Amino acid sequence: MKKMIAVLPGDGIGPEVTHEAIKALQAIAVAFDHQFSFPQALVGATAIDATGTPLPEDTLALCKESDAILFGAIGHPKYDNDPSAPVRPEQGLLALRKELGLFANIRPVKAYDTLLHHSPLKEDRIKGTDISIYRELTGGIYFGEKHRNEDGTEASDLCVYSKNEIERIAHLAFQAARSRKKKVTLVDKANVLESSRLWRKVVTALSHEYPDITLDFLFVDNAAMQLILNPTQFDVILTENMFGDILSDEASVIGGSIGLLASASVGGDIGLFEPIHGSFPQATGKGIANPIASILSAAMMLEHFKLHKEAHRIQKAVEKALELSVTTADINPENTHIKTNQVGDFIEDYILNPHDSNVNFQNIHLGQSTII
Repeated sequence: MKKMIAVLPGDGIGPEVTHEAIKALQAIAVAFDHQFSFPQALVGATAIDATGTPLPEDTLALCKESDAILFGAIGHPKYDNDPSAPVRPEQGLLALRKELGLFANIRPVKAYDTLLHHSPLKEDRIKGTDISIYRELTGGIYFGEKHRNEDGTEASDLCVYSKNEIERIAHLAFQAARSRKKKVTLVDKANVLESSRLWRKVVTALSHEYPDITLDFLFVDNAAMQLILNPTQFDVILTENMFGDILSDEASVIGGSIGLLASASVGGDIGLFEPIHGSFPQATGKGIANPIASILSAAMMLEHFKLHKEAHRIQKAVEKALELSVTTADINPENTHIKTNQVGDFIEDYILNPHDSNVNFQNIHLGQSTII
């Protein structure tokens, strides 16, 4: 298979983690006889610095010509700490989602057995957690009309949803549940918000097309609590844009690190795949960024291409890395000597040599960049 993958490394640790994901994809290409190309383009703060806009026309054109997009991270303190900034890095990602029709964000949340003791939550509560969060991505309060009065003392953000916007992501959530535990939980705030009442009405009506799927409902405040108290009760979580953003970040504590959570944004012909973590500018260039979320995002890309065996190879490589503690310090504070690139090297080697990469983990300790 031949695919062109647009790489948008972005800001902060984005370039570092995407580099390791590319390394994994290149190993897949060798192991399974594929051809992948990786043209790169600017986005976010780096794009603003170079061109004055967070999504240059050349970047958008490249994305539209590609088969998929591997995205790093965006954000920089000089914009984060300046609420009056007229142009912001995040606007680039929002515009890209809108331009490509990426209305559904899929975020898997899994508790790996080998990492249960690293989570701040009790092991007996999180063991067996396997959730898929379906977050609507191009509507709601993030995209609604925004207003601030002239003297800056009053502001508003409008939350708007249509029946069509709700139905199209609900279909995806119900379809996903069919290959899982056949349960969808709609998270809303229907006791207060009119937009949430529309969500509940539309999803309830649509559920009759999926009689094999159980549908239940939780208010977002209760859902946030239940994710911590009893996350194994969830299968597929379906929710609107802002609620999904908050809940999926909260769910990162289940696995022990936000550096483990991948995501896919789909809806049009071209999918976008990215870790859910931010740009973590304080870690830039230090080699401490966890690349696993970006590498697992690459696996989701392969699933999108229907390359299931290839995606499984990456997932197994990640599991082996976690099993042998070939991880950055956010997962295992005792492994401060293992750097971002060394995690990527191990995963690359496992992909190429899945039967030989089991024990020679010692080379990482010796400071070598590749496990033989």
